[in-house]
Amino acid sequence: MITSTLELTRTAQDGGYAVPAVNILDDLSLRAVIDAAVEKASPVIVQVSVKTVRAVGVDLMTKTFAAAATSVPVPVALHLDHCPDRKVIDDVVAAGWSSVLFDASDRDLAQAEQETGKVVALAHAAGVDVESEIENIVGVEDGVGSDVAVHSYSVDQLAEIAERTGADLLAPQLGTAHGQYTKAPVLLPDRVRELARLTDRPIVLHGGTGLSDADFRTFIDAGVSKINISTGLKRAYMHAALEHLRRAEERDKWDPPSMFKDISAAVTTEIARYFDVFGSTGHADGAGAS
Repeated sequence: MITSTLELTRTAQDGGYAVPAVNILDDLSLRAVIDAAVEKASPVIVQVSVKTVRAVGVDLMTKTFAAAATSVPVPVALHLDHCPDRKVIDDVVAAGWSSVLFDASDRDLAQAEQETGKVVALAHAAGVDVESEIENIVGVEDGVGSDVAVHSYSVDQLAEIAERTGADLLAPQLGTAHGQYTKAPVLLPDRVRELARLTDRPIVLHGGTGLSDADFRTFIDAGVSKINISTGLKRAYMHAALEHLRRAEERDKWDPPSMFKDISAAVTTEIARYFDVFGSTGHADGAGAS
């Protein structure tokens, strides 16, 4: 069943857990992520990068998601991840996705606030939720982002701008980074606690792949209720494909559906563990649907 991103994350806030938000690549990974959610009786947020949207197309992605998610017994939301392109956001909002992340972290503060307000007005008129990122979270993901922390603000500024723009969810800098970690990050769960005292908006953790279970728990206990996973899925997907192709070459046996089956199983296994770690397992009932 298809539902609201804000509703899922607010319910998670109240329940002391976080909803996995997983970046998919195609119909295969989409179905594998939903299968993992069904297996764990958990809500899930399916995320799509701008790069993937452009490769697949908004219309086809929307219809594919609807076909995969409408009849499943768990609540599923569809979210556009890290999008600085207002035209793509316009198209996704018109298509009725659950939510969008307007990434204004490459703009100066005044412009970021102004544009975020416009995106919120557009999205809310269509019943679409908005996640806001005005601080840049380091790391490049699917061609979006920067390896340098260009824009950083106080938690008071983040809360005040969220109030003025009407953004539904907040994605602050928390010491994490997109992509695979090459060294241990300096994590900032205290920023979550400070933000949670200033605003009741759900707080999002980006750059989840590579953190320990204890790290995740610390952030969830601090108040995070949406955690993004992208690199973990990509690695599971590509390693499963690579292992299958190596076996196929050895045997000179080429059967794409068998490879799809291996990829799907690997992705489902990789993603299923996050539901347990984030505490969302068993919370499908009561998470709501629309």
